[in-house]
Amino acid sequence: MANGTVRVRFCPSPTGNPHVGLVRTALFNWAYARHHGGAFVFRIEDTDAARDSEESYEQLLDAMRWLGFDWDEGPETGGPHAPYRQSQRMDRYREVAERLLEAGRAYRCYCTTEELDARREAARAAGRPSGYDGHCRSLTPEQAAAYEAEGRTPIVRFRMPDETITFTDLVRGELSFAPEHVTDYGIVRANGAPLYTLVNPVDDAEMRITHVLRGEDLLSSTPRQIALYQALIDLGIAERVPEFGHLPYVMGEGNKKLSKRDPQSSLNLYRERGFLPAGLLNYLSLLGWSLSADRDVFSMDEMVAAFDIADVNANPARFDLKKAEAINADHIRLLDEKTFAGLCEPWLRAPHAPWAPEDFDQAAFDAVAPLAQTRVTVLSDITRNVDFLFLTEPVRDDASWAKAMKEGSDALLRTARERLAALEPAAWHAEALKGAVVAAGEEHGLKLGKAQAPVRVAVTGRTVGLPLFESLEVLGRERTLARVDAALARLAA
Repeated sequence: MANGTVRVRFCPSPTGNPHVGLVRTALFNWAYARHHGGAFVFRIEDTDAARDSEESYEQLLDAMRWLGFDWDEGPETGGPHAPYRQSQRMDRYREVAERLLEAGRAYRCYCTTEELDARREAARAAGRPSGYDGHCRSLTPEQAAAYEAEGRTPIVRFRMPDETITFTDLVRGELSFAPEHVTDYGIVRANGAPLYTLVNPVDDAEMRITHVLRGEDLLSSTPRQIALYQALIDLGIAERVPEFGHLPYVMGEGNKKLSKRDPQSSLNLYRERGFLPAGLLNYLSLLGWSLSADRDVFSMDEMVAAFDIADVNANPARFDLKKAEAINADHIRLLDEKTFAGLCEPWLRAPHAPWAPEDFDQAAFDAVAPLAQTRVTVLSDITRNVDFLFLTEPVRDDASWAKAMKEGSDALLRTARERLAALEPAAWHAEALKGAVVAAGEEHGLKLGKAQAPVRVAVTGRTVGLPLFESLEVLGRERTLARVDAALARLAA
């Protein structure tokens, strides 16, 4: 594909919260457009007034901005094929439907739901395909008038060709659909509202879309759309039939297709936990594609440089939250220290932070931020890693206390307290603090790991956290000794 000729679109419906499957589709379209120097068109499919909402629309735009997807045409950006919200294009859809009717490429269908259900059931019972049977395909004007006299309001159906439709899927290769499996379908409701089956191809045609990259769940509708594109070409509305590539399913727990109802599918969940856009997108790109067999972590620039839809695997991809977290952690490690500290800021204040605003010490945080950066998986982890610095008393984790405070811990803590108290203020640094705890452990026949556990829980409240001695250095002499005293008092109670 020559540079500058690719035009792809991402066209979500503004219903509910964005989900990761939707993001994966946007990512592959965006990367393909950027790789070829083409256009990424962002279009909103908001013709379903009962389900669409302005709140969801705003969430979509916010999500696209957060993820870093810049669109060449679409809401707020504009473009030569505006408007980019289908709810603002209804007159055009009605015009196209009328032209299809006039050309004999569509017809009015008066069948009731009950009649359709009965005929489908009879077809299934006879072992025949149960799609629409073409009952109204060749009505005479008199027959149509008789139905209208009964008060029936028709839908509009597209007239499918009586031939096999074959196309080359960019992911799956050559596919064929026999006519008995792709029957005439509705394009306009009885109330005059256009259906997705009409508006989507019309928009693609008029926005000059060259490649349609979308989920595998839409594959069955592709032969219908190809036939409609051809009709639009014949009417002079479209220039070409786009090339199609159907992206593999994303599977969740129990090897079931990840749905919008699955908690782990919600994009908001990952934003709230503090995933980096780069980390989340890196992981989602691996759901059907890879940069190389031996490399999982890469930037979006590297993905764009390498991405080819032909390299997408047709097999279903399994969503693995642990791997997503691991890749996000790798991206956190790649940040420079100043950027990391800045990104942590939302989790250092209400409602995430359990300490009072006046107790937060920026200098103390800056001192431990580089230590935390090597340990957090998501940005929200920062809160529990540094809370001991800003709380009057550390969080008392009973499980951690029981694990660390074994028999003899009181004696060890008293010795450690003596060693620590003996250090002059000028000597209160990590190396000397470690030496004091090592010496206390040796007095009690304990190696460093077991000797420092009671000290860590006494001071931070937890068995796991930032490096202990660097933490004590930042916490300071007086607060450290006071917390050891409080732990001894609790042990004695």
